[in-house]
Amino acid sequence: MARVVVDVMLKPEILDPQGQAVQRALPRLGFEGISDVRQGKRFELEVDGPVDDAALARIHDLAESFLANTVIEDFTVKVEEVAEAAK
Repeated sequence: MARVVVDVMLKPEILDPQGQAVQRALPRLGFEGISDVRQGKRFELEVDGPVDDAALARIHDLAESFLANTVIEDFTVKVEEVAEAAK
């Protein structure tokens, strides 16, 4: 079993009001030295069996058509191996 992670972030040229709100709050909370905050989404997909090129292509299509709004968001797809739970 493998985990495929899709990270979705606003494109750099798109205003991120949530990230700006967090950035403005950090100094009031005692966290100094943070110059920028961008907010995004993370999707973890558990995939049965091996993740081959065909499976990655399907997940890429899923991310492009359903998980991300590609007009304003970029996404990355990466595979993380998951250890089987001890039985």
